[in-house]
Amino acid sequence: MRGSKADGEQNDFGRMTRTVAAGRRQEWERGKRTGRWARPRSWMIVTPVDVVTLLLPAVWAPQHIRALTAMAVLVCMATSSGHPYRAPLHLSVLDTLPNLLVRLWTAAAVVATVTALRHEQEAVTSFLITVLASIALFLLGRVLTTHLVLWARAHRLVTHRTLLVGGGNLALELATIIGRSPQYGLQVVGFVEDAPDHNTVPGTTWLGPIADIGDVIGAHEIDTVLMAEPGEADRKLTDLIWRRGLHDCDVLVVPRLYQFHSPEQLPDHIGAIPVMRVNNPSLRTVAWAAKRGFDIVVSATALVVLLPVLALCAIAVYCEGGTPVLFRQRRVGTDGQTFDCLKFRSMRPDNAGESATRWSIADDPRVGPVGKILRRSSLDELPQLWNVLRGDMTLVGPRPERPHFVGRFSSEIPHYEYRHRMRGGLTGLAQVSGLRGDTPITDRARHDNYYIDNWSLWMDAKIILRTFREVLLTKGR
Repeated sequence: MRGSKADGEQNDFGRMTRTVAAGRRQEWERGKRTGRWARPRSWMIVTPVDVVTLLLPAVWAPQHIRALTAMAVLVCMATSSGHPYRAPLHLSVLDTLPNLLVRLWTAAAVVATVTALRHEQEAVTSFLITVLASIALFLLGRVLTTHLVLWARAHRLVTHRTLLVGGGNLALELATIIGRSPQYGLQVVGFVEDAPDHNTVPGTTWLGPIADIGDVIGAHEIDTVLMAEPGEADRKLTDLIWRRGLHDCDVLVVPRLYQFHSPEQLPDHIGAIPVMRVNNPSLRTVAWAAKRGFDIVVSATALVVLLPVLALCAIAVYCEGGTPVLFRQRRVGTDGQTFDCLKFRSMRPDNAGESATRWSIADDPRVGPVGKILRRSSLDELPQLWNVLRGDMTLVGPRPERPHFVGRFSSEIPHYEYRHRMRGGLTGLAQVSGLRGDTPITDRARHDNYYIDNWSLWMDAKIILRTFREVLLTKGR
């Protein structure tokens, strides 16, 4: 009976992850067939102009070309936050000026610090003078691109086919504002609603019930989804965003009690109605490719540099318990695919089935003295650098779990299965937040999904730095 229950849990999880993966693949194929991904985007204009304006002072100060290039890279990474630039609905350089200046001067300060360590004071002074011109040109470029994007929107050269979710008074107001305000760059194609006879949006077309939103997006080439007032519970709305083919769309949400939100909290708006853009990151951006490249470089370098440490750990494990030194355990990765996760053996289970189904706790009697040291220092995880290099895992991401527990947790914990939108990580936000060992799975799943939804290269850097602190302070299991 126990085996049957476990098999049922894993089958349920398998169906859920296959649904998520199939939805992503179908949405991507539909986008390629309809040419949706080839449409003009704001980043195609803004990003090249940003780079050119930041590098332009190198024409009269060629000695700073490398420093300006480094600054341009940092600025582009900071302003994109891991995603291609997406112009706000309400476009205004003055609204974004304080944030832009902070990021520009932060990037300049980083490059100036490195320059000061390598060159004399005169070189730093000259670079900072050049930076002033670079920043001025950057802001001038942003003014020009803002007006260009607004002009393109006004002439319907850049429009985003928009689907409204909900059919009440708020949806009607939004559709009316969008219809008479082309500067937002939106074109309402229709709306989805479960009860269109009672909640309709005059002047727009009912395209189906909310449950069919994935098919509607593909059939009508939708690239923006605006959730007005669908009358659904929060969990169902989350399922819509994470599961139903919305991964390659901009998802805009009108917050509950939107009348009380201040501009500082939600700077974007349609008319006087505030909206927030949901971070539902696509796995095909340049930043994601950079993440994979970083994984390869760091894991390969670490395996070489840490080879003596790996050898000492292997010898210690062998002396305490003999062979095998490495422990292979099936773990669940992206979209429910399994792989062999490597670790130094820190305990010896009674049988093979026990290692797959028994939960590890603190002060486990199966762990020997060497195993305790390895686990507290996280040295037992070092062989997973090979998993990272192979592509089974990433350096930073949700920690992969065993299939038995994944099946169980997916049926018991809301949104647990959505952790598998990303490769499992060597470290993660949950781990550096103290959620290791015998800690609530609900909290871990919440942290993992928060990390995926708000992912950026800078967040990865912060988690890696916090991981070093955790290891140095030996806050292990």
